[in-house]
Amino acid sequence: MTALALAGLLIVLILAGIPVTFAIMAAGLVGLVVIGRGNIIDGVMETLPAASVTSFTLTAIPLFILMAQLVLLSGLLDSLFDAARSVVGRVRGGTGMAAVGAGTAFAAVSGSSTASAATLAYTSTGKMIEEGYHPRTASGMIAVVGTLAAMIPPSIALVFYAITAGTSVGDQLIAGFFPGLLVALAIVLTMYVTILRNVDSVPRGTASTMSDKAVSIAKASPILILFGAVVGSIYFGVATPTEAAAVGCLAAFGLAIVYRRATLEGLIGAVTGTVKSTAMILAIIVSAHVFGHFITETRVAPAFANWVETLTIPALGLVLVIGLFYVVLGFFMDQIAIIALTVPIVVPIVETLGYDPIWFGILMVLLAEIGLVTPPLGLNVFVVSRSSGRPVEEVFRGAFPYVVAMLLLAVGFCIWPDIVLWVVQ
Repeated sequence: MTALALAGLLIVLILAGIPVTFAIMAAGLVGLVVIGRGNIIDGVMETLPAASVTSFTLTAIPLFILMAQLVLLSGLLDSLFDAARSVVGRVRGGTGMAAVGAGTAFAAVSGSSTASAATLAYTSTGKMIEEGYHPRTASGMIAVVGTLAAMIPPSIALVFYAITAGTSVGDQLIAGFFPGLLVALAIVLTMYVTILRNVDSVPRGTASTMSDKAVSIAKASPILILFGAVVGSIYFGVATPTEAAAVGCLAAFGLAIVYRRATLEGLIGAVTGTVKSTAMILAIIVSAHVFGHFITETRVAPAFANWVETLTIPALGLVLVIGLFYVVLGFFMDQIAIIALTVPIVVPIVETLGYDPIWFGILMVLLAEIGLVTPPLGLNVFVVSRSSGRPVEEVFRGAFPYVVAMLLLAVGFCIWPDIVLWVVQ
């Protein structure tokens, strides 16, 4: 009962606008006082912060963030979009398909949904609207495409999930590749469903000659090679995720030099952005460990797991209920906070039900992606709205059909888990 009351306090603090990090920390400390363990707070605060962030595996996170910042600095995303658009040609909805293709490729070297959405909004939304796309269709789709960075390796969310759940970081990243492609395909198919309702909302693309296609693909090839080097080295066991991230940073820095974008100001901005993002993630980790210590003291997690074992509800039904819980959480919290707060409790329950924790990580990240494009927070929607100059309500409405498609895909993952796991089996 105490744990439930403190969970309610946590939600109230978040809804009141308190930053997630401080809300989690406050709920954990208040919880320790309520259960009569206030005397250990000094010891907890002396040991937990350092212990929770000194894992060597965590070094992959700032390295992947820095790699994404350096790729952004190189200015290669424009060439990705142009290459995808030239390949699609005069197909109706070609520019939309190109935006999805560019977003998928950029997700492969970004790892950050918010950065991906902001960059795509600058480069793609305006061009789509100029070509005749309905603004709602263009902005909503770009907001959803940005979420692919949370799924396709090297996803920061998947790295953090693997560290928190105790799964192999390499296997977790590789497992996200095929589901990420399925999400991209679902976005394209959903766009074509909207065509059936209003043909004029999605115009034809622009034809390109074979020579133009070859030139545009050649310009975009460095970023594809970078993705192949990073993910390929992990998949074939040549390098650990941390080593692959370090090589990726070096390669991205080389690209910034080649394209003459490695200015002192640009490099300072890349490092500053990396430090800010890393500090945010590490602060959430520290707070989640404090809250987790409170949960451990109450022994709620093992009691809840034992209770689940006594239920007669089919395992699939329980997983669907857990999935709905994550969709609701995504309305109010970001992915890193959700992972840090819930994984230590939920993963043992999922394993008790007979599901693979690597599979669950993919499902959870997919469901958390939905929270990035749904009210009230919908961070990607606000980012796209600000970057493209479109009203927030318009972007939310445009994203809704894609949210339905992602939910259907999540149900499919629950019914057929091998869709996710075949790559790592």
